[in-house]
Amino acid sequence: MNRLIQGLKAIGLLAAASVLAGCERPPIDAIQHGYRGTAMVQVYNPRTVQAQQPNNQVPESPPLASADGPRASQVMQNVKVLGDLSVAEFTRHMISITAWVSPQEGCTYCHVANNFADDSKYTKIVARRMIEMTRHVNADWKPHVAATGVTCYTCHRGNPVPANVWFTEPPQAKAASLIGNRAGQNIAGPAVGLASLPSDPFTPYLLQDLPIRVNSTTALPTGNRSSIKQAEWTYSLMEHMSTSLGVNCTYCHNSRAFGSWEESTPQRGTAWYGIRMARDLNNAYMLPLTDTFPAGRKGALGDVAKVSCGTCHQGAYKPLNGVSMLKSHPELAGPGSGVPAPAAPPAAAQAMAPATTTSMGNALLLFSNGSAALPTDTEANLAAIVGQLKANAAVKATISGYHSATGSLAANQELAKQRAMAVRDALGKSGISADRLMLEKPVQAAANLAGDDSQARRVEVSLR
Repeated sequence: MNRLIQGLKAIGLLAAASVLAGCERPPIDAIQHGYRGTAMVQVYNPRTVQAQQPNNQVPESPPLASADGPRASQVMQNVKVLGDLSVAEFTRHMISITAWVSPQEGCTYCHVANNFADDSKYTKIVARRMIEMTRHVNADWKPHVAATGVTCYTCHRGNPVPANVWFTEPPQAKAASLIGNRAGQNIAGPAVGLASLPSDPFTPYLLQDLPIRVNSTTALPTGNRSSIKQAEWTYSLMEHMSTSLGVNCTYCHNSRAFGSWEESTPQRGTAWYGIRMARDLNNAYMLPLTDTFPAGRKGALGDVAKVSCGTCHQGAYKPLNGVSMLKSHPELAGPGSGVPAPAAPPAAAQAMAPATTTSMGNALLLFSNGSAALPTDTEANLAAIVGQLKANAAVKATISGYHSATGSLAANQELAKQRAMAVRDALGKSGISADRLMLEKPVQAAANLAGDDSQARRVEVSLR
C-alpha cells in the first residue's frame, strides 16, 4: 500500500512539474496598452527581453562621407545601383554593407577578388537587387516603416542569410491511404509559436493574396464558403505576427471587439500595410531571383527564400527596438519604384498609418527629444490638413500630444502639451481659426522597454 501511495505521489509530482514547465516563472511585466477594463495588456518576460538586447544593438556607423567629387558610376566599372553617390559615399556604403552582411567573408562574399566589376558571383546579383528593394521599402512603404526605415542590417544582423526566411512547405506525404490530410497542422511549427495551427501561413498570405478572415460576412446557406479551417490559417498568421513582434494579440486589437477596425489600435493599420509590404517584396523582388540562386540555397520545392514579419522584427515590436539607422545611411532612403502603397480598405484603417506624415485627413509630427520646437518639415506635413480644413468649414482638427512612459509624468505631460500647442499655433498661422483647433489631454505612449522611442515624441492631428 505504501509503495502504491508513493507511486501515486510521484506521478502527481511529475504531472505538476509537467504543467509548471509550460509556465513562465515570475516576475513578469504587464503594461496597460488600452483603456481600463478592456484587458488590453502587454505581457513581457524581462529575461526574454534582456536576452534579445544583443541582437537588437545597432552597430556604429562610419562618419558620413563627402558628397563632393566625381560620381561612383563615372569612376568605377559596372556600377548599376547607387552610382549617383560620390566615390567616397559609395565606398563608405560598401564598407557598411560588408559589415552588415558578411563580416567574416569580407568583400569577396559578393565580389571576385581581382575584378570587382565581375558579375559572375550570384551573391553580387542578389545584393544589388536587395539594395533596390531596401530603397523601395523606405520610399514606397512609409505607411509601415515610417521615417524609421530599414537598412540591410535590419534583416541580416551580421549574417549572409537573414535568420528568419521561409520556403513553401512541400505537400503532405501520404504513404498509405489511411493517413488523413492534416492540412498543415499539428506539427508544432516554430514560425507559429509551436501552436497546433497550420505551420505555413506565409504561402497563402505573404505570397498569395487569399482572404484573411475569421468570421464570414454572410449567413448560411447563401453561398457562404467560409470555414473553420480558413479561420485557423488566419490564426496561424496572427500567431506568427505576435511571436515575431513579441507582443500579445491586443497590441493591435481591442479585446472587447477584435474584428472592429474603429476600436482597434493604430498598430493594426500599420500591420495591415506590413502584410501587403511583405507580399509585395516576395513577389516583386524575391521570386524573380529564383533562377539566380543555386540549388543549395533553395527550398525543397526549388523556391527562393522569402521574407516574413520575423525577418525584420526578430522578436522586437519594432525592428532594432525602433532605432533608426536610415539617418546615418541616407543613400538607402530612396528613390523607390514609384509604386505607392495600397490604400487600406476599411475606412477606420486609413487613419491608422502613423508612418505617413499625411494620410487620409491625419498628420503625424515627430519632435526632437526633450524639445517642443516644431520639426523642420512641419509645413509640408500639415499642408494636406490645412487644405482640407480650408475646403470644409464644418471640419475641425483634434491635436493630441504623446509622451514617454519613462521619467517624470508631470514633466512629460507638460512637454506633450507644449508640443501640441506649437502645432496648434502653426495651424493658426496658416489661417485656421482657433475655435476649429481642439487640444486633447496629453497621452502616454505604450511603455518602451528599450529606451527612447520616437513615436512617444509625437503629435497627431486628425480631422472630424
